[in-house]
Amino acid sequence: MGSYFRIITAAALCALLGTGAQAQNLALGGQARFIEGAAADAGWGRGAELTLSISQGVPWRAFTLIDPPRLVLDFREVDWSGADPEAMNRSAAIKSLHMGPFRSGWSRLVAELAGPMLLDRAEMKVSEETGGAALALRLAPTSAEAMATRSGLPRDPRWDLPEPRAKAAPRRAEGAPLRIVLDPGHGGIDPGAQRDGHNEADLMLIFARDLRDVLRRAGYEVLMTRDADVFVSLEGRVALAHDASADLFLSLHADAIEQGVAHGATVYTLADAASDAASAALAERHDRDDILAGLDLSGSDDRVANVLMDLARLENAPRGKALAAHLVAGIRNAVGQVHKRPQRQAGFSVLKAADIPSALIEVGFLSTEEDLRHLQDRAWRASMAAGIRDGIAAWEIEDEALSRLRRK
Repeated sequence: MGSYFRIITAAALCALLGTGAQAQNLALGGQARFIEGAAADAGWGRGAELTLSISQGVPWRAFTLIDPPRLVLDFREVDWSGADPEAMNRSAAIKSLHMGPFRSGWSRLVAELAGPMLLDRAEMKVSEETGGAALALRLAPTSAEAMATRSGLPRDPRWDLPEPRAKAAPRRAEGAPLRIVLDPGHGGIDPGAQRDGHNEADLMLIFARDLRDVLRRAGYEVLMTRDADVFVSLEGRVALAHDASADLFLSLHADAIEQGVAHGATVYTLADAASDAASAALAERHDRDDILAGLDLSGSDDRVANVLMDLARLENAPRGKALAAHLVAGIRNAVGQVHKRPQRQAGFSVLKAADIPSALIEVGFLSTEEDLRHLQDRAWRASMAAGIRDGIAAWEIEDEALSRLRRK
């Protein structure tokens, strides 16, 4: 990928980090607060400059990624309260700015670029008097080929994925409760769908906590991919489920559509080709959110691994479809209605665990006033959670009966 880090001590805060570097680190400490910032054109419109003022110096890194071209800045940690991305962006070379929490203890800024560019300059200066820090970056236009050669996500297994284990966590003993991983969609830098001051990430975190409590009272073991407003990559969510040796993986969303009216819950399972154009567009949007957050999931597995995973998915697919059917039935019984086509298939990345029955539940649509009102109603959320619980219970009985046949 051509990425590399440059470590600089506090004694060299004012030194230039290097020309043409697409991944750089600065070793500082503490938590910082955003003060002001701007993106502007540079070099008579050829390139862009990004400047940020923060209350103190912190460890940070910068790198570029492609498809789409973007600049990523990671910090430990910046409070972005008061930042207005649209007001900050005055550069034709930068299509949009996104910033917010990335993971526990870290935050991220992503600049989506209008074309291929590379870091030409990057430096942070810290005031000896106030401790405040000023970060300045310059982006220079380049060819798509040059950007592809010099871009890439710095690979650090501690950054996003769980620490690798010598062996997987033990599977649950026979008769032990199901181990369920709940995945509140979006979070941190990626708020998901938004309407009337509400966003998908916050609403799904609230619902996931409600559902977790309902499932635990029913005797299930429940874990969550996030329990705060932080970003977790699609790859990281699935890795957490594997790390926990989960028996079920449920991703929770509440999307919005630009045209038409959509109402009621929908349950998705994995398909190589989506079951309809709307499902394909929805899957692309969810995966694009992860791309915009700065993660490059384009790496491919070797052929043998792909064959083994395809075989596992082939065996696991009927279990996932049965789970979806029971979830739809449980939700319909609990809240009285579901989407007119409640069971669908799509190529969501979070459904690609080869050996864990997985479903993505669109709890409702923020673009529909009634659904948004339901998601804010504690009593309605309790009914929806009960419906999901009942669907899981019915699926567990059927799956256990069929597992005896599969073992034979």
